[in-house]
Amino acid sequence: MKQIEKIDVENILKTVIDPNHGFDLVTAKSVKAMNIQGSCVSVILELGYPAKSTKEHLKSLVIEALLKLDGITDVSVDICVKILSHAVQQGLKPQPNIRNIIAVASGKGGVGKSTTTVNLALALAAEGAKVGILDADIYGPSIPTMMGLSGRPDSVDNKTILPKVAYGLQTMSIGYLVEPDQAMIWRGPIATNTLQQLLRDTNWDNLDYLFIDLPPGTGDIQLTLAQQIPVSGAIIVTTPQDIALIDAQRGLAMFEKVNVPVLGIVENMSMHICSECGHAEAIFGSGGGAAMSEKNKVEFLGALPLDISIRQNADSGKPTVVADPDGRAAELYKEIARKTAAKLALTTKDYSTRFPNITVLNS
Repeated sequence: MKQIEKIDVENILKTVIDPNHGFDLVTAKSVKAMNIQGSCVSVILELGYPAKSTKEHLKSLVIEALLKLDGITDVSVDICVKILSHAVQQGLKPQPNIRNIIAVASGKGGVGKSTTTVNLALALAAEGAKVGILDADIYGPSIPTMMGLSGRPDSVDNKTILPKVAYGLQTMSIGYLVEPDQAMIWRGPIATNTLQQLLRDTNWDNLDYLFIDLPPGTGDIQLTLAQQIPVSGAIIVTTPQDIALIDAQRGLAMFEKVNVPVLGIVENMSMHICSECGHAEAIFGSGGGAAMSEKNKVEFLGALPLDISIRQNADSGKPTVVADPDGRAAELYKEIARKTAAKLALTTKDYSTRFPNITVLNS
């Protein structure tokens, strides 16, 4: 029987593509250890993103590939997850208790950005991560309604506030601090200072990811986030409609100018699904998000349908990922969320909070 060498196993693992980011396991540095004992091979994979619902599929891909190698009769695969902090804008450091901040922008209102943000955050939580949402829309906060939350947040020290939690998701919004019908008639500097206070004065509990739901446009709040808040990556949400794509392009350009990596584009309302007959119709056109991704050489994370149940679930305070966790829409949100986290895992790591060991020697 042929003796199996580590290089043989490694060459096989180079052919196994992780479906969440599109790179092979060796290139993605996911292979942490391998052991060969005769005809038995064991492999330990370490993923930098949560993937509870696809671990078994990835295991099966590895086992199937290795069993094709002559001389291997038994394969075992273990997968662990280690979510690290990733690089942020130059001159900034990651926020304490938050490993990664992901900004969600649209450029244009009415494209379903907040609904997408909430469901993606819930999807990553379902995949095994600790996740939070910061509602950065000071003038029109919608996260409290979508999460079914209300009332003022608590404080244990009269200096910081505790995030309000629903469905395992930590959240903060100006909507918790003002009356629902109160108009926020604030100039830009006050709004941007409020955003920074909401981020820094909230006692976030060891988050892997904090999604920041940005208001539409590229104004003061967006620029403050891009220049003063440590962001690891951004997502652009658009519809296939040309008008939405034009504004989304501006949002993408803003992140590029401040060196925040755009992790990908999500096309929302890509196809209307009739609730009566199930007929699919591209009301806002088709292919716009994919074309924008290709033009800008960024990832197309996926397309979401224009489905009445998604709107109804958000309005009722129980978003689709928790209202119908096994449905097709929830499956799409989880797929997009995994791709987002997987793309982020491939970016530069941040080691600014790690200090070297210092040894003092008597001389």
